[in-house]
Amino acid sequence: METSSFNHLRSPEPPQEITADALLESYQAGERDFRGVQLIGADLAHQDLSGANFRQSYFQHTNFTGATLVGVNFREAQMASVCLHRANLLLVNLIGADLTEADLREADLTEAGLRSALLIRANLSQVNLDNANLNEATLDQASLYQATLTEASLSRAKLMGTDLQQANLDHANLTSALMNGTNLQGASLVGAFLSGASLEGANLQDTDLSRAKMTSTNLVNVDLSRSNLRGTNLSWSSLRGANLQGATLYRTRLSWSNLSGANLTNAVMINAKLDYTNLRHANLQGTTLPDGYVSNS
Repeated sequence: METSSFNHLRSPEPPQEITADALLESYQAGERDFRGVQLIGADLAHQDLSGANFRQSYFQHTNFTGATLVGVNFREAQMASVCLHRANLLLVNLIGADLTEADLREADLTEAGLRSALLIRANLSQVNLDNANLNEATLDQASLYQATLTEASLSRAKLMGTDLQQANLDHANLTSALMNGTNLQGASLVGAFLSGASLEGANLQDTDLSRAKMTSTNLVNVDLSRSNLRGTNLSWSSLRGANLQGATLYRTRLSWSNLSGANLTNAVMINAKLDYTNLRHANLQGTTLPDGYVSNS
């Protein structure tokens, strides 16, 4: 059997350095298996490498701007500080990859696999992550400003101090996610799953959480002012010291939840479920209570 011209470059230890020209030449010749290679600081902007296997390869500081990388296998690859601005990463495999401080602005990661990936301080502004798998991924201090994550799965993901302003997380799964200090101002989480998540100290101003599932959620000291919690299930959750000023809580379920010290000034709670809810020391000035009565206390 004829041996591929690229086989001599494969070596799990140590990784073999190659040039961008050698990689592209082998790819054009039909080679697709480039696992374990090392290509640092190379320029692969606007190149088409769809279907290539780069598992456990090294790409620090490599430029993939505008590249077409559909279905590429980057599993466990080292990709710190790579540039994937506007790259097509549809169905890409980035499971366990290190993308620390990577530039993924406006990239298309629809249905991508990013389970357990490291995206610390990565720039994912305006990225498309529809239906992507980010379970157990680490996105601490990353920017997902205006990102699209509809129906994405982020179960047990870490998003501490992450910027999700104006992001679309409708029907996303954030079960047991760690989101303390996260900025979700103006984001949409309609029908999202956040049960067991921790959002202590998070900014949820003007956020749409209507019909979200948020049982047993940590919302201590969060800012939910002017947020939409219509039909949201917040039973068994802690909202101690939360700011709910001007929030919409129509038909919100708050049974057995702790709202002690919460600010509910001018909030609307018509038909809300408050069975066994702790409202000790809560500010109810101007609050419309479940029966329609406006409180003056």
